[in-house]
Amino acid sequence: MSEWTWEWTGYDPAAERLRESLCTLGNGYFATRGALPERRAGLVHYPGTYAAGCYNRLESTVAGRQVVNEDLVNLPNWLFLRYRARRTGGTWSPWFTPSAHTLLDHRHTLDLRRGTLVRSSRHHNDELGVLGVEQTRLVHMEDPHLAALRTVLTAEDWSGQIEIESSLDGDVINGNVHRYRALDRHHLNHVRTGAQEPRTIWLSCRTRTSDITVTLAARTMIHADEAPASSVLRPGRHRAVHRLVVPVTRGRPVIVDKTVALHTSRDTAISDPLGEAVDRVSGAADFPTLLDSHVAAWERLWRRTDLQVPGEAGRILRFHLFHVLQTLSPHTAELDVGVSARGLHGEAYRGHVFWDELFVLPYLNLHLPEVSRALLDYRHRRLPRACAAASAVGRAGAMYPWQSGSNGREESQEWHLNPASGRWLPDHSRLQYHVGSAIAYNVWQYCEATGDTEYLHTKGAEMLLQIARFWADLAVFDQYTRRYRISGVVGPDEYHDSYAGAAKPGLDDNAYTNVTAAWVLTRTLELVRRLPAWRREELFQRVRLSTDVLPEWEDISRRLRVPFHQGVISQFEGYDDLIELDWDAYRARYRTIRRLDRVLEAEGDTVNRYKASKQADVLMLGYLFSPTDLRALFRRLGYHLDDEVWRSTVDYYLQRTSHGSTLSELVHGLVLARARRADAWQYVHEALEADIADIQGGTTGEGIHLGAMAGTLDLIQRGLTGLETREDALWLDPVPLPALSEYGFSLRYRGHWGVGVRRRSGQLEIAVPDSEESAIRVVLADRAVTVAPGETCTLLLPTD
Repeated sequence: MSEWTWEWTGYDPAAERLRESLCTLGNGYFATRGALPERRAGLVHYPGTYAAGCYNRLESTVAGRQVVNEDLVNLPNWLFLRYRARRTGGTWSPWFTPSAHTLLDHRHTLDLRRGTLVRSSRHHNDELGVLGVEQTRLVHMEDPHLAALRTVLTAEDWSGQIEIESSLDGDVINGNVHRYRALDRHHLNHVRTGAQEPRTIWLSCRTRTSDITVTLAARTMIHADEAPASSVLRPGRHRAVHRLVVPVTRGRPVIVDKTVALHTSRDTAISDPLGEAVDRVSGAADFPTLLDSHVAAWERLWRRTDLQVPGEAGRILRFHLFHVLQTLSPHTAELDVGVSARGLHGEAYRGHVFWDELFVLPYLNLHLPEVSRALLDYRHRRLPRACAAASAVGRAGAMYPWQSGSNGREESQEWHLNPASGRWLPDHSRLQYHVGSAIAYNVWQYCEATGDTEYLHTKGAEMLLQIARFWADLAVFDQYTRRYRISGVVGPDEYHDSYAGAAKPGLDDNAYTNVTAAWVLTRTLELVRRLPAWRREELFQRVRLSTDVLPEWEDISRRLRVPFHQGVISQFEGYDDLIELDWDAYRARYRTIRRLDRVLEAEGDTVNRYKASKQADVLMLGYLFSPTDLRALFRRLGYHLDDEVWRSTVDYYLQRTSHGSTLSELVHGLVLARARRADAWQYVHEALEADIADIQGGTTGEGIHLGAMAGTLDLIQRGLTGLETREDALWLDPVPLPALSEYGFSLRYRGHWGVGVRRRSGQLEIAVPDSEESAIRVVLADRAVTVAPGETCTLLLPTD
C-alpha cells in the first residue's frame, strides 16, 4: 500500500460486504459497490448500483403493521461478468468463483489518484490448470453516464477455450440491509431487454411507484489472438446476456472490455432514456481512452481539493475525501439531490437525507461551491413542503423533515425495530426540528465563504426567514422565568426522546436546539437589516410576513432559555434529575454499548431514565461555533460562558457519552482540541478509523458514513486552523495538536483558485496564486495581514 492506494488481500466471506462498501466507485451521478463481477447478490456479496436521487416508495405489512418507506433504489446490476474454461478436447469447468476453485492469490487494489479498482486473482483447477484474472473497473468521472470493466484472462499452463457471459441483470431487490428483510424490497418492474448487433445489449425498467425509467446498455468487446468462436446476444425476461466463446493459448491474454451507459428519466436534455443509453455506449471510446479521460478528470478534481497531511492520518483523510468526491462531485451541481447520509454506497437509512450536510458543506464551500449551492437548492425546492408541514401541525414558517428523500416529505419512520429485542418501538426522531437550524447555518456559511450575496438575498433569505419564523412561533414566553421556552423536541443526542413515564414525546429546552434557534433568529434579523429596502419589501410580500414581527423576533433571540445545572450547561431541562448509569457494569456485561438505547430496551429499561448520551449534543455547539462566537451567543442570551464553564461542560458529558453515532468522536475530537488537548487525539483517531475499522460492528457494509468522513476533512480545514470566512476576510485561530502538527491544503476563496494554507514548524503559510483579483485579508487573534495575488505570507505562531 502507498499514499494513494489501499489493498485488501485474500478472500474472507465475513468481510466482503465491508470491503465492497469501501471499494465503491462513483462519480456523483451514480455509484457501484466493489463486488466481484461474477457474483450476484447473496449473503456474502452485494453488487449494488445507486443513482443519486432515484427513490421509490412502497408499503409493507410487518408484524401486523402497515409500514411505508421510501428507499434509494438498487438498480439493475451492470457489473455481472462470469467465465469458465476447458482444455482443448475437455469439458467445461464450473464457472469461476472464489469458492468453486482454489485461490492461489486474491487481491483488490483501490487507486485513489486514478479512481480505479483493480482485482487480481489466480484460480487453480485440477483438471484445467491455472487461470490468471486481472480486472480494472471505473465509474467515469468525466462522463457521468459511463462505467467500464476490463477483464484480462490468462491461461498460465494450458490452452483451450474460455466462455464469457456478460450480462445486465434486472432481477434485483434492495437487499443490502438485513434488518429491512421483512419489508417489500422489490422496487423495479416492467423489465424489458433487447440487443443491437453486433455487440450491444440493453435493459429498461421502471420504479414501481415513482415511475422513474432506468435504462442500461452494455457493449462487450474481445481483444485476443483469435476472433471469438461464437458471439450470441440473448435478451431474456429479466436479463440481457452476451455470451462469447474465445480460443485461448497458453500464456496469451484474452482481454474483455465491457462498457456500460446508464440513463434515467430524471436526466435533463434527453427525450428517451433507452435511446440515449444505447447511443452513448455505442459511441463510447475504447477502454484505454476512457481510462485516460477518467484519470484526467480525477487529476483536475484532486487539484481543486488538494490535502496534504503526513503519515497514516493523511492517508485516511485522502481516503475519506475520495468517497466524499465520489458522492458529491461536480456532476452533483446539475442534479436535484441532497446529502445522503450513507453516500451512494449502500442502503442503510434508505438513502435518506438527514442533517449531514452540516458536516459536509463547510468543506465543499471552499473547494466546490457550485456543489454546495446545488445542495442548498435541494432544500429550497422543498421549502413549500416544509412550510406545509409546519402549517399541518399549526405552526408558521418552515418545518423541515428530519429524514428527506425525493420530495421533501417527512420520511422518518413512525415505528422502528430494535434488533436486540425484536420489538417494534415508536420512533420520535421526527421531533428533531434542529435540522432547520442546520440548513440555515449552511446557507449562511456558504454565502460567507463565497460572497454569493445574490443567493443570500434570494433563495437563502427565503429559507432563513421561514426557518426563523418557525422558531419564533414555537417559542413560548414563560412568565415565571421571564424567558422563552421551546418544548416537545428531540436533540441530536436521539437517546432521549421523552421524559420517562411521560404521556407525550419530546423534551423541553434542549440546549442545542435553543441556542441554534437563537442563532438563526439573530442572523435572519442581521440579514433583514442588510437587505436593500426594495428587496426587503419584496421578500416579506413573497413569504406573506409583516415586518411587525421583527421586534418580537429580536426579543426571542435574546431571551431563549438555556438550562444549567452544577455549573454546566444542561442538555435539556431536567437532565440533572436523571439517574447516573453504571457505565463500568454495562461495559463489562456487553461487548459494545455504543447503541446503549437498544441494550437498555432489550432489558426492559429505557435510556430516557439515565444521564447517558448517544452523542453529547451540547458539545455540538463547540463544533459549530468558535469560542468567541459561542461566548457572544450566550452573552446575547444573557448567560455567562467562560472557559471554565465550557471545560466543565465538556468534562461532564465526556463521562456520559456512549458514542453511538460516528459523528460523536469527530465532535469530541474538535472540541477537545480546544478545551483539553491531551485527550483530543484519541477521539480524532477513532473518527478517522470509524469506517475503515467498522467500529460500529457491521454498519459500514451497508454504506459509509459520509458526514463523519467529510467532518474529518473539516476538522483539518476549519477545526485545527480555526478558519472562519466572515467580514470579507479569512479569520484564523490555529489550535496546536501534536499528532497533526503539519498539514496543508488549498482553497477556492471568492475569485481565488488554489489559495494555499500550510502549517509546519510553528509557522502558518498563506500563498495566494497570481491573478487579477483583489488581495485577501487574513486576520489572526493578534494581527491582520493582506496577501496580494502572487505573494506568500509566513506567519509565526505563538508557542504553546
